[in-house]
Amino acid sequence: MSIVTREVSQKIVVFFGRSGAGKGTQAQLLIDYLKTHDPSRRVVYVETGERFRAFMNSGSQTAEKVKEVLRRGDLLPAFLPIWIWTQFLIDEARGGDHMIFDGVARRQEEAPILDSALHFYANGTTPHIVFLDTHPDAAKQRLIKRGRFDDTHEKIDARFKWFESDVVPSVRYFEKQSHCRFVSVNGDGTVEEVFAGVKRAVGLS
Repeated sequence: MSIVTREVSQKIVVFFGRSGAGKGTQAQLLIDYLKTHDPSRRVVYVETGERFRAFMNSGSQTAEKVKEVLRRGDLLPAFLPIWIWTQFLIDEARGGDHMIFDGVARRQEEAPILDSALHFYANGTTPHIVFLDTHPDAAKQRLIKRGRFDDTHEKIDARFKWFESDVVPSVRYFEKQSHCRFVSVNGDGTVEEVFAGVKRAVGLS
């Protein structure tokens, strides 16, 4: 059965949510949807975690210092994540692309920088800020089920505490920006149910 494509306007979508909210899963589903239904337009996916991991294997002095900071359990200085995703945008953006962001502006001081980038690349498009609102207990169970080495109860609780203290102020920043469309999506359902909510939030259904 062939896929029916239709006119899809440029989408700029930033995902926020605590660990276990399914941001990466929903971002990938959205990317696949856009590639299927709007094949003539590129999709630029800005995801900082994978790029940081690649950078840390570069052997540079900065990469070694990053490893030291992370080994101590400390936060990296804000300029590093900003550099990671801004450099990627500068290299990859071609104009009129769909843009999907995951794992950016996770501290309040990063939010205005991301806001300026969204404004720069929007070309009249209203950026959608999608907050996957997931209950901590449900998110924790997802992380434990995932079974990654750092998904211990202690480390998950630490990430949740960091989310409340650092990420939530960034989310609140975007909630107040009239030039963005902030939408909270119930993240506690099945993957399919959450994605249906994401599509409605960004005007795809």
